[in-house]
Amino acid sequence: SLYRKSLRTEYPFVSFRFAIELIMKNLLAKTIRGVVVVLSVFPLRFHYFMGDILSWLIRNVARYRSGLVMLNLSRSFPELKYKQVKKIHDSFYRHLGEIVAEAIWFGGSTYEKIRKKGLVTLTNAKEISEIFDSTPSMTVLCTHCGNWEILGGFLGYKTLDGEKLTIPETAISVVYKKLTSDVADRFFALNRAAPLEIVGTDCMVESHNILRYAIKHRGERRMYIYPTDQAPYWGSGRHPIGTFMSQETTAMLGSVGVACKMSHSVVYAKMKHVERGRYEMTFIPICLDASTMSPEDIMRKYYDLLEEEIRETPHNWLWSHNRWKW
Repeated sequence: SLYRKSLRTEYPFVSFRFAIELIMKNLLAKTIRGVVVVLSVFPLRFHYFMGDILSWLIRNVARYRSGLVMLNLSRSFPELKYKQVKKIHDSFYRHLGEIVAEAIWFGGSTYEKIRKKGLVTLTNAKEISEIFDSTPSMTVLCTHCGNWEILGGFLGYKTLDGEKLTIPETAISVVYKKLTSDVADRFFALNRAAPLEIVGTDCMVESHNILRYAIKHRGERRMYIYPTDQAPYWGSGRHPIGTFMSQETTAMLGSVGVACKMSHSVVYAKMKHVERGRYEMTFIPICLDASTMSPEDIMRKYYDLLEEEIRETPHNWLWSHNRWKW
């Protein structure tokens, strides 16, 4: 900030140029999103067809992170033979194409469209609404299983118990790490919140601001959604949590640390890939009052649930992520 202040003092035009660049980046992101909205009109089966082509290209032509995927799978499943690992590898890339297809279809979605399609079924809407209503706030620990690009529509998911979530969309805060590219960051923020027309990107909170934000809103009942299974960010702290997927693993504790300070309930968001075009999402309670547990214990429980989910459907996790940085 001091550097920018000195620039504005010596070169007043810099702040104007910065503003113009910001506007242009925002326009570009909205233009890309506009194209996605137009494409979303096509039926989902069309997008799956295009996703299959994309999957084949990134797996066999570009070979996008193929070596890393095989390395992660081999170390995570040391008991499997090469052919078994290769089968999961190929299924992962097929699913990656489906994720892109569903994200484009989702870009122009409404709650009604999402519910009618039945792409995701929420199995315990009544239970999670009751937990939300009976605790100060709720911390939801998400994963890169299923399709995280369509989580912004969870209030509109079809429900197995026939109940609707009673959580107001204005009470949702999604905690995220800003992407390096301003255009990509803006586009994904808009696309992931596609049905949230009232809130839009106002529901997004950068991870380094979350404690300040939670303290400011501690008098409100809110749902804080965190993607939690990434490798620790630089400067976020690397906390050993023991063995995960046959490997010694470190994690970030910021999300559960805030939950413990604020006595939030904590739930794990499971998103099972049943088959193409069908997911089942279940919110699994970890604790109703995080202040009664340590951040390490909550995170250990989270990774136990995540490993259980991955072993149930091995292709369903983001294996191309460099989770274990040596």
